[in-house]
Amino acid sequence: LEYYDDTYPTVKEQKAFEKNIFNKTHRTDSEIALLEGLTVVYKSNIDLYFYVIGSSHENELMLMSVLNCLFDSLSQMLRKNVEKRALLENMEGLFLAVDEIIDGGVILESDPQQVVHRVALRGDDVPLTEQTVTQVRAVSTLPSVTPVAIMALMFYSSSEIYP
Repeated sequence: LEYYDDTYPTVKEQKAFEKNIFNKTHRTDSEIALLEGLTVVYKSNIDLYFYVIGSSHENELMLMSVLNCLFDSLSQMLRKNVEKRALLENMEGLFLAVDEIIDGGVILESDPQQVVHRVALRGDDVPLTEQTVTQVRAVSTLPSVTPVAIMALMFYSSSEIYP
């Protein structure tokens, strides 16, 4: 769970916000909602809910591209087994993927293939002096950065978080 601004500064406010979002979205089939002046894009899969949230002024397509990139990256990393148990066993990969996609609310990458490649490189922990030129180039070449006020990236399990 990542918050990139202080709209909800306390843990209590964050939990109330998260519960509100989950209650408003877990029974619907749509992929976008406006809630508390924020744009919420979300996706569910088996027993998980993934959310990307931005201000009401953010482009929904950009937010959805971040969500799709995260989901598709995890799907590749988990061999199409995106469910709670597999994700909990691979939390490090989730955090690395989020770090590759977003940094401080700025979208860095929207191509799941690149994210999976970079996560694999980071997971190998190969020292820079032992990497090939191709490996170093792949990690150091970043796409153009688009500033976006993405506040939160969340995933939930419907059976565990909120009844």
